[in-house]
Amino acid sequence: MPSAVSRLRTVFVILLENKVWSELEGSADAPYLNRELLPRASVADGYRAPLEGRQHPSEPNYVWLEAGDNLGIHDDEHPAKNHRSEKEHLVTLLDAARISWRSYQEDIPGDRCPLEPVGMYAPKHNPMVFFDDVTDGNDPRSARCIGHVRPLAELETDLAKGTTPRYAFVTPNQCNDMHTACDPDRNPIRQGDRWLAEWMPKIFASAAYRDGGVVFLTWDEAEVAPSCLLGDCPFGLLAFSPLAKGGGFTTHRTYDHSSLLRTVQEIFGVRPFLGHAKSAESLAELFTAYP
Repeated sequence: MPSAVSRLRTVFVILLENKVWSELEGSADAPYLNRELLPRASVADGYRAPLEGRQHPSEPNYVWLEAGDNLGIHDDEHPAKNHRSEKEHLVTLLDAARISWRSYQEDIPGDRCPLEPVGMYAPKHNPMVFFDDVTDGNDPRSARCIGHVRPLAELETDLAKGTTPRYAFVTPNQCNDMHTACDPDRNPIRQGDRWLAEWMPKIFASAAYRDGGVVFLTWDEAEVAPSCLLGDCPFGLLAFSPLAKGGGFTTHRTYDHSSLLRTVQEIFGVRPFLGHAKSAESLAELFTAYP
């Protein structure tokens, strides 16, 4: 039966790490991705990191998803060095519009603002902590930061209780995001695929997803691979929603992180468009109803 929902309401953005689309599509190490997710997704297989951002390493791409630009960041240094006073960025616009948000980060304890690595958590994969208005000037005791940047385990509780924020930015730890080969598998793609097989069904089963939710699953950048010697190839984006075309619908058009940011801004109706999102094309073609 078609969904009675007519408008996108809740956005989940899940960021994985450092892969090329040709490494993922059809990979025997990613059975859940290929057998379960791709057949139900809307797919943008030409999605890539923004060329204007020089693409590498990780941190500039995460900051781009929050601000539409790398804000002069070209390395993976911690917020102590790379924090920014810029106030025009996504979650500040959401706050001004009274739209709830959280960044769910695997391995953080939740009792302090996670400005330093802990376990397999890395600040470079958590864009909100690079902004002074989120962290109260890089303060590990910042109540604003602690209230919004929460351990990943709390996402499961929020999904079950109906307390999911309208914008959820989700980052697995570096073992589960396809970044690092960890025991016992020593296979980053397989590790990430198992994480997806654990968490995606929880999101799909939630009221937040069923009632106008959308999940954007993508990667931060493409690293050098046999099929991508310059490390600037597409790595793809998958969109899941009751309002997505789904069924494996695939577009080959070129999109990048500016397009995803513009799409999130259009869904929530927050302006101004940030950085390169001003001139980017949204991901509207992935949906039957938008925004």
